[in-house]
Amino acid sequence: MEKRNSIVRGLLFVAAAALLNACGASYQARSMDVQESKLVDPTILQKGGDDQALYRYVNPAVKMSDYTKMIIDPVLIVKDAELDVKERENYQKLANNALVYLNRELGQDYQIVTSPEAGTMRIQFAIIDADSSKPVRNVLSSVSPIGIGMNLVTYGATGKQSGVGEISAEMKVTDAMTGMLIGAAIDKRVGGKNPEGIVDTWYNADQALQYWAKQVRYVMCSKRGGSNCVKP
Repeated sequence: MEKRNSIVRGLLFVAAAALLNACGASYQARSMDVQESKLVDPTILQKGGDDQALYRYVNPAVKMSDYTKMIIDPVLIVKDAELDVKERENYQKLANNALVYLNRELGQDYQIVTSPEAGTMRIQFAIIDADSSKPVRNVLSSVSPIGIGMNLVTYGATGKQSGVGEISAEMKVTDAMTGMLIGAAIDKRVGGKNPEGIVDTWYNADQALQYWAKQVRYVMCSKRGGSNCVKP
């Protein structure tokens, strides 16, 4: 057993070195089923363009500059009832982190409040599904010739590399006073071949949550005509 563990650790070390210049922690999936949306009627969502969520909705009548405050609800876990104890624990960690990231990013531009007031938006964020990376498969598909070849085949067919994590989520933004829908989006991201994704099996999913928090801030900044919008 000890010999096997040493071999695995050795492979992990080699893979980490080989992947130092590899692609980032996550990238957008090629597609997802829009019917997975649970926060809004999926029929209102339209396909997004470059650098946008896979499906989205923006209320053309809303002036984003009218809003200066924000309520950020606790992050929902759509499939909570289907999860076993360990899965629920992992999902809850992701949900807790997502809430931290949203507050950290949006708190730079908006006053975060806990009750509806004039000029306040409400954000609801939900994790639809998530999967951890698989370290051994990730390593073998990164350093062995056969594994690399199979990884290329897998990526070509599915848009996802072998052994990496993934996560899908959606967001709904409303007027906190009236409930008017301001915008909505549903998106999915898959892991890149990043060394940290080998050590921390939920790294890819967590990095996607950080990306989305930054993306939400960027989109809102752009919509209100900000001059210092930072693209993630």
